[in-house]
Amino acid sequence: MAIGIGDKAPDFTLPGTGGMSYSLSSFRGQPVVLVFYPGDDTPVCTKQLNSYNNELTFFSDVGAQVLAISAQDVSSHEKFSTKFGFGFPLLADTDKAVADAYGTVGPLGFARRSVFVIDRDGVIRYAHRAIAGLTFRSVDELIAAVTAAH
Repeated sequence: MAIGIGDKAPDFTLPGTGGMSYSLSSFRGQPVVLVFYPGDDTPVCTKQLNSYNNELTFFSDVGAQVLAISAQDVSSHEKFSTKFGFGFPLLADTDKAVADAYGTVGPLGFARRSVFVIDRDGVIRYAHRAIAGLTFRSVDELIAAVTAAH
């Protein structure tokens, strides 16, 4: 049974861009927008993360931290992040343990494009797991979910 709205978000610690490790629990006290994406420098993922990056002030305005996770390693994430100037960390879930904990691994082992909004107490308040992954959730939809979680 996959986790969902109202469940405690599974904690994790993953290596990420900027030479740091990131733990979900370290963001307790503020909302987190947790973005699972299939791959670095792929067309839809690039469009999605650039969309969130271009509107990062909207996330900041509601006090939310964006964290993006995929199965590529930190080296791949660093190249992708540097190329586009992302203002949020990309985390490396190379064994897909975190994606598995959140129920975002598809039938063929690929990550499904998914987004979770986690409130300041660590509870999931919004969950979307894409079936095909050809589209992504808009900034407006995610900001509304963060605002509703307050």
